[in-house]
Amino acid sequence: MSDNITIKNWAIDDRPREKLVKNGAASLSNAELLAILIATGSGKKTALDIGREIMNLVNNDLVKFVNITPKQLENIKGIGPAKAITIAAAMELGIRIKVSNFNQVTTLNSISKTAAMLQNLYGHYSYEVFAIVYLNKANKILANEIISEGGITNTLVDVRLIFKSAMLYNATAIILCHNHPSGDTNPSKTDYELTARIIASGKVLEITILDHIVVSQDGYFSMLQKGTLPKN
Repeated sequence: MSDNITIKNWAIDDRPREKLVKNGAASLSNAELLAILIATGSGKKTALDIGREIMNLVNNDLVKFVNITPKQLENIKGIGPAKAITIAAAMELGIRIKVSNFNQVTTLNSISKTAAMLQNLYGHYSYEVFAIVYLNKANKILANEIISEGGITNTLVDVRLIFKSAMLYNATAIILCHNHPSGDTNPSKTDYELTARIIASGKVLEITILDHIVVSQDGYFSMLQKGTLPKN
């Protein structure tokens, strides 16, 4: 006889699948949503118990949960490779939905809204990424992409790649963005030096750098908003 406890064995009121059908997915807790993905428990632990254990691991913070690897999930009793991959795939779909939502925004007309969207996209990374938003003369988004990924404290940026893509998209303006995994969004001296170099290169090609936004899980720093963007 299997020791696994399936959701079918739970009391009706405790079944997350039935709860989702009856009240909608928004009515479920994070642990209950995970329980549906996990499907079966292990030993005396139900899938919901395992879901709660996973969420306790990240203090019920989904932003931190995004950075958990399948290998880390497998350290939890009751989570094997297949379940770990299922959870990782679900989280990746959530991230791709955020990217899709950003790409559906046609025009950027607010620093705070733009920064909030970029924070939502890149603030959760546990390592540095450098991204570019490419725009036309009307500030309509042409593309948004990560051009460089690095370590915990920095990433190397090839300025040529920025403008190669800008020419490909026929962009007339760009917004720079990178994250600080430390949580401190204040730009470093290196950040300002890099920004100035990119601005100088943009002048040659008549491509304007509108802003450089530094994001973290907890907030953002807009050089334009703070009046510290090097002069074009």
